[in-house]
This record gives sequence, C-alpha cells and structure tokens, in this order.
Amino acid sequence: MSAHDLPTPALVIDLPAYGRNVSTMSEALPGPRLRPHVKAFKSTAMARDLADRGHRTFCAATSHEIEGMASAGLREDLLLANESVDRERLARLAALDARVTVAVDSEETIAAAAEAGIREVLIDVLVGFRCGCEPEEAGRLADLARSSGLEVRGTMGYEAHVVLNPDRSERERLLKEAMDRLERAHADVGGDVISGGGTGTYDLNRTCNEIQAGSFTLMDTEYAKLDIPFELALYVQATVISVAGGTAVCDAGLKSLGMDHGDPTIDDADVFYCSDEHVVFVPREGWSPQVGDTVRVWPAHVDPTVAKHERFHLVDGDEVVDTWEIDLRHW
Repeated sequence: MSAHDLPTPALVIDLPAYGRNVSTMSEALPGPRLRPHVKAFKSTAMARDLADRGHRTFCAATSHEIEGMASAGLREDLLLANESVDRERLARLAALDARVTVAVDSEETIAAAAEAGIREVLIDVLVGFRCGCEPEEAGRLADLARSSGLEVRGTMGYEAHVVLNPDRSERERLLKEAMDRLERAHADVGGDVISGGGTGTYDLNRTCNEIQAGSFTLMDTEYAKLDIPFELALYVQATVISVAGGTAVCDAGLKSLGMDHGDPTIDDADVFYCSDEHVVFVPREGWSPQVGDTVRVWPAHVDPTVAKHERFHLVDGDEVVDTWEIDLRHW
C-alpha cells in the first residue's frame, strides 16, 4: 500500500528514522541503562521492538499502561513513575504476574501502596518541578515505607524543567542543581536504583543509573530544537482539502495533534492556526499546494499526539510496511 493512499489524518512513523533513533540511544544507553518511558508511544508493539533490542525494563505514567505491558508479556521490571492513591488500581497492579515498582512521595502514597499489596517502591524526590518529596524528607519516608512492609529499591527524580531547555550549558547547570538534590536524598534512602532523566538530558545525566527517556523514539519539533542526535520520525499525514486566498487547509487539527507545546509545523509553510479538524497554513514562495495533495504535519509534542490515534502506520519511503496498534492509551 502506498503511504499516499492512507485515509487521513493518519499517524505515520518514518521507519528508517525511528530505527536510527533507537540505534543511537541503544549505543549510548545499552540494556537496562535505558528504561524506556511508554507514555511517549503507548504501544506494546513498539515496546516489544525495544525489548528485542535489549531494553527490557520500562516505566509508565498510568496503571493502564502497566497492565497493558504485563498483558503483552513485557513484565520483567515495570515502574509506575507516578504517584497514585487509587487503591483499586494499585491492587490490580499488585496482582499482576509482573515485577511492578511504584513511585511514592508522601505518607498517603506509601499507605495506599502498602494497603494495596504493592511490594516495591521508589522514593520520588522533588528536583525542581512537579512531583516528589523534599530531599530532607526522603530518608524518613523510606523508613516509613520499609516499616509498612515495602521494599525501597532506591530513588527517582525527573528533571522535567530541564529536558527541553535549548541551551546546552543551561541544561547542564540546571541538571546539576536537580541531581544534587537527588543525590542528597539517595544518600539517606539507599538502594540500588537511581531513576530519572529524559530525552533532553540522556547524555548529560550521570547521577541516574537508569534513564527514563521515551520521546527519542519518535521525536517532536520541541525536542528537535535541542542539540541531540535524534530525527523527527513521527508526523500526521493530512490531505489538502481547500486552497483559496493564498492559504491552504488540511484535514488535521486539534483532534489529531497535541497542542500544549504550540502549533505543529508543515515544511515550506507557515501554520496560521489550528481548529478542531483543520490546520490552516500559508505556503511559502515556490510551493502551490493543490486540493488532494498530502502534507506532513509535524507535531510539537509527541505524547498527547499519539494519545489521539488508534494506530501507527510504519512507512519506508512511499510504502506502508506495517501497522502498530496504540493499545496503551487512556487511564
């Protein structure tokens, strides 16, 4: 099947670019040094491909992702890298035939994990943004978790405020501040695992012994601004449905693109605005799109874009060579 025959909007993976991205990351972080974050791609088919390449430990953002991975047989070492006080969902994770570790950062999340039957946890440390306990609280929480019957494998701290900073020297500075906090906490907590990091800091983070990167697989235009060796491998293929007055309209839009990081990009065009089912763009000089043409719409944020689609179409050149279900969506 030709890629141009796909019904649009279609979520497309450039298979050679994806393969190069994974090979580059695997060389830098072989085996368990990389704990791929499935929230970026939400597909057990892609997770299985990563496992075949030697990356058999995974982290996830939702209990549904953990359950789906276990059901697919990818159960060797799964980390819910997010706090939860939902005892019913946690109990389902505890009952899985899988090694499941859960992030905790408070007395409440520790109690929920223990009461649900979770066996292993990481103490999540606030390293500058979002979830986590203060470093000074980490040791006390680790003691509480152990006294509650939980095994504390170590710590985690995700430098979310650092990974997209386009200035490498500033990324390094902010990362050092963040990892200083994590190292202080880990000294009090102990354990074999120091988990964190992401695509934007994968080659800078030398504190964490496993890196929770996921976006490197497919990339987006925000990460493409960084000096990292990964290619844009994901786009929404759309069809031009209207051309008038110097603008053109294609059939993508808010319902097929994650917009929290801004407008998508179309090569050789300026995106004017996006509505529910449309991207309105202005072609640059030298290009005159016609109704019926297909265009590649590059998303600014991969994770929420993927969550809006049911499947990936894998393309090599102009040929669709495979389809992967996006089976880990929802909560």
